[in-house]
Amino acid sequence: MFRHTALRFWTLGLVAAAAVLRVLTAEYFGLELVAEIAILAILVIALDMVAGFGGMVSLCHGALMGAGAYGYAMLTVKAGLAPPAAFAGAVAITGAAAWAIGAVCGRSQGIYFIMATLAFGQMAYSIVFEQPAFGGDDGMSGVPRIDLSLIGVDLNDPRSFAFFCLLLLGGVYWFATHVLQAGLGRTLTGIMHNEQRMRALGVNVWRIKADMFGLSGMIAAVAGALAAQHVMFVSPGLLNWTVSGEALVVVILGGLGTIIGPVIGAIAFVMLKHEISAHTDYWHLFVGVILIAVVMSRANGIFGWVEQRLSRARKVTAGDAIDAQGRTDAAGTRARDDA
Repeated sequence: MFRHTALRFWTLGLVAAAAVLRVLTAEYFGLELVAEIAILAILVIALDMVAGFGGMVSLCHGALMGAGAYGYAMLTVKAGLAPPAAFAGAVAITGAAAWAIGAVCGRSQGIYFIMATLAFGQMAYSIVFEQPAFGGDDGMSGVPRIDLSLIGVDLNDPRSFAFFCLLLLGGVYWFATHVLQAGLGRTLTGIMHNEQRMRALGVNVWRIKADMFGLSGMIAAVAGALAAQHVMFVSPGLLNWTVSGEALVVVILGGLGTIIGPVIGAIAFVMLKHEISAHTDYWHLFVGVILIAVVMSRANGIFGWVEQRLSRARKVTAGDAIDAQGRTDAAGTRARDDA
């Protein structure tokens, strides 16, 4: 079951403070990086909800993100809906599709679940790529951003848009943690640890998996709708399985089943990508080496490694305190005996 430790609270606070400071002081490129990190962080939170707490390793979350992006683009550009209504519609449609995928794939486990989600993702990619209504391989341009002029906010300004992305990231984090702490999240964790026992207790396993997958798909759609507004353009590449693969890499890099860990992973991944790609086109090689090192360390990602180190330090400190207390008690006993 998910729980907030002191370390997670402190980490969340430090990340939030650093992000706000960055937005206040950064120039255009720095603001673009903040928006990119926030969008990726929303996607990997969605993936961590099902993979880290339900054992459902999904390779269609990139497609769900792309569905959210295309849903928003189609509803605004083609249907002429107002951006706020289109945003809500894209999230609802993608959530329903994700629930259906979870209902089908939730009856399988392990590699079969992974391959089933991959198949759904590639089907979605093929449909978008082949259909002229979606712009085909040329994609769709002219995607508008939400108009917040009524409250004096212009999202066409990079700084305002970066703040908007951070605000939605905070809302998604709050929503995800509360879902995982509620009955649905606790039941899903129980299914991951012992599915047969949960079935024996009368739990409708496929329904629980489908419900969580649907909520996760809605969060992925939020990331997609934001991505569409970020570049004001959508293309079939958003639905490719490689997007899901990168999201899974980020989750593992940051710390599976921690929620805050994937956010750290998103920051590390985007910063590494931009810093290393400035010097070489083979930046994936360096990210791969780092990922292998993280996996071989047997720590649960970057955040898991920090948690592990601090836990060991606390145990050593507690052991030293117990030893010191024992020596003090022994000395007092000897003093009384000598007296």
